[in-house]
Amino acid sequence: MPVKEVKEGIPHTKILDKDGNVDEELEPELSEEKLVQMYKDMVYARILDKKAFKIQRRGDAGTYAPVKGEEACQVGAAHALKENDWFVPSFREAAFALSRGISPVKLFRYFMGDAYGNKVEDTHNLPVSIPIASQTLHATGIAMASNIKEEDEIAITFFGDGATSQGDFHGALNFAGVYNAPVIFFNQNNQYAISTPREKQTASETLAQKAKAYGIKGIQVDGNDVLATYKAVKEAAKRARRGEGPTMIEGLTYRLGVHTTSDNPSRYRTDEEVEEWKKKDPIKRFELYLMDKGLLDEEKKENIQERIEKDIEKHVEKALEMDSPKTEEMFQNVYEEVPNMLKKQLGIAKEREGGGN
Repeated sequence: MPVKEVKEGIPHTKILDKDGNVDEELEPELSEEKLVQMYKDMVYARILDKKAFKIQRRGDAGTYAPVKGEEACQVGAAHALKENDWFVPSFREAAFALSRGISPVKLFRYFMGDAYGNKVEDTHNLPVSIPIASQTLHATGIAMASNIKEEDEIAITFFGDGATSQGDFHGALNFAGVYNAPVIFFNQNNQYAISTPREKQTASETLAQKAKAYGIKGIQVDGNDVLATYKAVKEAAKRARRGEGPTMIEGLTYRLGVHTTSDNPSRYRTDEEVEEWKKKDPIKRFELYLMDKGLLDEEKKENIQERIEKDIEKHVEKALEMDSPKTEEMFQNVYEEVPNMLKKQLGIAKEREGGGN
């Protein structure tokens, strides 16, 4: 695939620019139906973000981590993989989850503190992992098992730029490289690890180059370009299935909103910086591209948004109608057998529920 070289010899790919102009040499062959569905998935995630923020602010949900600005990384990746491939998320992958077919009701219930929202049943989707970089180890383990069992399944895991400073990240890449595991490490470099800017996170010229130390292929893409992320993940998946090992993809993107609903980004970044990144909005550039291809116009755009808004409202209503989680559910599914320490804590919690001191 033709690319341009950037610092440290890491290839960088961009197919759509901020004005929706496409590099025809790199443009992937996708059906019209597929392109429109990718757009719908991106818009769905953006609108769900707004709704989740509102219900959190009115007290119907706990902390929420918006995906606004990073939709292209996740939707492009989701459409590049097979149903039997493993999805190993952190806490900001709502767009991938929705594209994967995970119910919005489950997403809402998760942020409402209900264990039901993290039940994956008989799927190849793992529950949300909050500890930074811990999910990279899970993905590597799954991929190593896939090799041992000789299954045609790969794993993809997502993490932010801050995760690359964690020991779990380095351990995961080391094992993946040594055991040639079919895993894709997707780094959503959104420029901030909570409030720590990228330049204070590491002295590396790129984050993708960290893969080199572990004998892993590292590439960089414009993370606001859904076609570039689709193509990068598609080719990384092909490499993994051919037995050529893991790939680390650094998607250069930006968190347009807050880190979580408990964050105030105005304390550590400027409005001017945010406005500059808004000009690179992944949804806007994809809209322009689809309009140029005759697959979208203002009327279709409005209709899509209206249908999605109505659909999300139905899911919110269903989520709110469900019974509140029981106290004991907080202590289940942590260990195979509940240890005495947690049994004691459960007893204290139940006593307080009953009005005890």
